[in-house]
Amino acid sequence: MHLGRFLSVERDIKRVTTITILGVTITNHLSISDHVSGVITRCAQSLHALKILRSHGMCDDALNVIYKAVVIATVLHAIPAWWGLTAASDRQKLDAFIRRGVRLKFYNHNDPTMAELVDELDQTLFTAVLHNDDHVLRYILPDRRHHSYCLRPKRHELTLAIRRDSRNCFQRLLFKDMY
Repeated sequence: MHLGRFLSVERDIKRVTTITILGVTITNHLSISDHVSGVITRCAQSLHALKILRSHGMCDDALNVIYKAVVIATVLHAIPAWWGLTAASDRQKLDAFIRRGVRLKFYNHNDPTMAELVDELDQTLFTAVLHNDDHVLRYILPDRRHHSYCLRPKRHELTLAIRRDSRNCFQRLLFKDMY
């Protein structure tokens, strides 16, 4: 009798190909393309609203602030977690969207590029985790080095992992500026 109930529950379980976790959509192939497309669509709607605000006389400085607070913040939401899963085409789409904001004069051409923004956020997260032993993500980092010699100064005192995975932001930062 219990087995029959289990089998009927099993038939009711649906297989999905995407999952959204904390606002980030990931496919079963660890692709982030659906998320990037969704973010660009939502941000394009915000660009339309900014154009309407401009047509009603809002000054460019206020539009720049709104663009950074709404559009750039939407693009950068949880980006250290998903940037490593982006394909080159995803990065090109995000860069093109930022260039569109520059062309529309919502974002200054000398403001940070997408890669610079991601690098800054990665570094901020890495520093926060590195200097706080009680940080919730601290377990991801490798142990500290226990030897006394130093062949070359590094940005951190952590042992380097043998397997380098560029999709993990901490692995990217462990090996950053090594040469």
